[in-house]
Parts: sequence; C-alpha cells; structure tokens
Amino acid sequence: MNAMTSFDDLLEKLKAAGEPTRLRLLALLRDNDLSVGELVQVLQQSQPRLSHHLKALSEAGLADRLPEGAFVFYRAARAGAGREFLDMLFDQLGPEAPEFRADLHKLYQVMLARAASAEAYFSSIAETWDSLRALHFPNEAIEDTLLDLAGSGPYRRVIDFGTGTGRMLLLFSGRAAEAEGIDFSHRMLTVARANLERAGVSNSRVRFGDVTAAPFEDASADLVIVHQVLHYLDTPGDAIAEAARVLVPGGKLLVIDFAPHDLEFLRAEHGHRRLGVRHEALAEWAAQAGLNLEMPRSFAPPKTGAPGLTVNIWRATKPALSKARAA
Repeated sequence: MNAMTSFDDLLEKLKAAGEPTRLRLLALLRDNDLSVGELVQVLQQSQPRLSHHLKALSEAGLADRLPEGAFVFYRAARAGAGREFLDMLFDQLGPEAPEFRADLHKLYQVMLARAASAEAYFSSIAETWDSLRALHFPNEAIEDTLLDLAGSGPYRRVIDFGTGTGRMLLLFSGRAAEAEGIDFSHRMLTVARANLERAGVSNSRVRFGDVTAAPFEDASADLVIVHQVLHYLDTPGDAIAEAARVLVPGGKLLVIDFAPHDLEFLRAEHGHRRLGVRHEALAEWAAQAGLNLEMPRSFAPPKTGAPGLTVNIWRATKPALSKARAA
C-alpha cells in the first residue's frame, strides 16, 4: 500500500466514523453481533436510516455485514486495518462516554428479549433433544475426551462447523484467543448467541454459514470442530475438504459423529441423511483433503437393553508441509 492509498483509506474511515450515530453503532458492534432490528430497538432510529449508516461503515471496512436468511447481522471489524483503526479510536474515547452507557443499558434489554426467544425455541424441541441424548454415552465424558484430543492449546482461532447451541464454543472458549461457529439455522444461531451471552463469553461469535462452503479464509484456524454434523449432509466430504482448507499447516480437525446404526426413525423423524458415518468413508474424505486421520475413540451406548448409538471421535491433522489436495 503506497502513502497516498493509505492516506485515502484513513480519510474514508475518519469520514465514516465521524458521525454520532455511526460512532454509537461501532461502540455497540465491537462486542456484539447485532441485527438491524436489534439496533433499531437500541438506538430508536428508523431501519432505513440505520441501514444507510451501516452501509457506510461496511464500505469503509469498519463493519462486517453477515446475512442470515431474512436477517442481516453486523459486527465491528475484527482484523486488518479496520480493527487497528477502531482500537486506536476507542482507546482515545474510553468506555465511559454517557452515550455509550445509555446504549449499553438499552442493549441489555434487547439481549433479554433474545434470550427469551432462544428459551422458547429450545423448550419446543427439548423433548426431542433429550430423547436423542438418551441414546448415547453421556456428553460430559465425550467432551472430556474432546479436550484431551485437542490439547491445551492455546489456540489462535477455533472454528466450529454446525455450531448448533454453541456448546463447542463454550467448551473451547478458555483455550482460544478467538472462536467462531457457523450454522445454517437462524433459530439455532439465536440459541447459540443467547448461550454465549448468558455465559459471559466474549471471545466467541456465531454467524450464518454453510459448512460445505465455509465463509473463512484459507489457513485461518488452528482447530476445526465438526460436531454431530456429517450425518445431516448429502456431501459430507465437502465439509471435510472445507475444514482442511481453513486449517493452518499443523492444525487439527476433530470430528464427532455416530457410528453406523439402523435406527431408521432418526432419518424419518429427525432429518438424518445418513445412519452414522463409517470410518472407511471418513478416512477417504480425509485423504482426499490431504489430512492424516487417526483411528476413532469410541463410546458405546448406555446398557439399557434398548437400541442405542455409538459415538466416535476422530482426530485428523493437516501436515505441516501441506500436500496438494487430491483432484
């Protein structure tokens, strides 16, 4: 970047941020991913007006636009020149400006409404959720093994494919500088956001995204987690290829899924496309993506006499010297 380009870029950022509403927007978006509708509630301004301001901030590289079905979420820039500019700006302003405090108070009320919406949705599926949990080994032991296989880190960045309720983000938040989850369900993202907010986790975010075409740069994560996702996919190999793409050389992939089973009701009633994942199939997808896959650790179902599900946890590593992906 030459000096003139740098000057012009800085001038654009100053113009974008140098307006009262836009500055308040940036203060709100530094620690939260918020929809346009939520920002309308906090700032008590019209949606067209706020959309205009948000567009200006996005074009200046100060905010990221995150479409999510019929919704659009925004977040303050978290990398690059935009992040550097915002850090410098808010270091000067500090967090105690009266305008910011008033907005944060209103935001708290909006977050309560978000949590209530998430609770209503989760309550509606709780019976189904509990029935599935009863089919396999307790989650606590599975999660302990996940942490063991991942290692203590610390990780620069963790990405969770198909984040669901955000449980993996909560589990790994203490070992990562930054974590992000993607999901295709707006309702589950609402649950995840509420769970992260309730737990006070500030280093983790979620966004809408397709695990077979992930919205992340190449070699941008130290650890990728694919938890109970592959059995929902028509082309699970594409998700493994995407995980390999976003992993840094030497990075780790953890895959958690069911072993092959014959519980056909999971296909008919719960949308499972596959009745489990064969090790041989996963090994083929991993090899095609240039990953070294280990044998899984397995957890047998509870001994209740009824049919159950075996849970497998696989770990794969991207070679330090990346191999070209197979054609």
